[in-house]
Amino acid sequence: MAIEPSFFDELARLERSLRQRTDSRRQGQQQSPNVGEGLTFSDYRRYTPGDDVRLIDWRVYARTDEYFIKQYEAERNLTVHVLLDTSASMDFGDRSENKFEFAARVGLAFAYVAASGHDSFRFSTIGTGFERLDHGRSTRGELLGLLDSVNEIDPEDRTDFVESLSSYARTIRSRSLVVVVSDFLEDPDAIEDGLAALGDTDVLLVHVVAPEERDPDVVGDTVFEDPETGATQRAYFAGSTVESYRERLSAHVDEVEARARRYRAEHVVVDTDADFFDAFAAVWATRDAPSSRTSRER
Repeated sequence: MAIEPSFFDELARLERSLRQRTDSRRQGQQQSPNVGEGLTFSDYRRYTPGDDVRLIDWRVYARTDEYFIKQYEAERNLTVHVLLDTSASMDFGDRSENKFEFAARVGLAFAYVAASGHDSFRFSTIGTGFERLDHGRSTRGELLGLLDSVNEIDPEDRTDFVESLSSYARTIRSRSLVVVVSDFLEDPDAIEDGLAALGDTDVLLVHVVAPEERDPDVVGDTVFEDPETGATQRAYFAGSTVESYRERLSAHVDEVEARARRYRAEHVVVDTDADFFDAFAAVWATRDAPSSRTSRER
């Protein structure tokens, strides 16, 4: 897999429109010209007509005989936690439609927009447990490092949602949004138990589905293999068998959504053959502001 650094440059073109759609309670405060609680000094810039004169630094004026405005930046008050599924079933689909590559782009995009909006991000992979990939800096350099780390991942084994989400939940110590990016090919009960472990934290499940999963490009006598266990099963894939398969896949997706609703988590399905940037904008638009839930505080 090779996601290029130019991916972030393309994301930058989406940033303004995405930010306009974001509820301030979840995105956190943006850069502001107003001095107030929760704002920290960032830099100076020259005064231009229309600026608030109250922000002129008169000490600098006394030294330079020029007007400079103090710029302030909102303190980061939201942490976006990205949890990327690295199970073997994620390594499915052609390169342009590969589930893991698409999911990795979604996770990196959330981290990018969080950092651009002056919020913090944490980026981890989940499998039998979790592995944190970031170093807590939430910067452009951090993002480039993450991109390199993600490009080196080869999905394997299976994901234990109960263990990975339970153990990760113990690390959450501030107002947070947890974004789980996965194909969720797991027992819905296990997914629900993982969601329960996250408690009152706001959660978004990004459910990636490859077009070949919806409509397998096979017909007749076929041997199917479970990529996570290696188990195989022979079946004659045609007619009623195809229809039954599609119904079971649709029912599973609906069941994952139902379990998410039970814990007031957001759930959105994304097809990996969609244009990525259109798909990400749609995912971003589904993010509700925290409702009556109280974000985890520890």
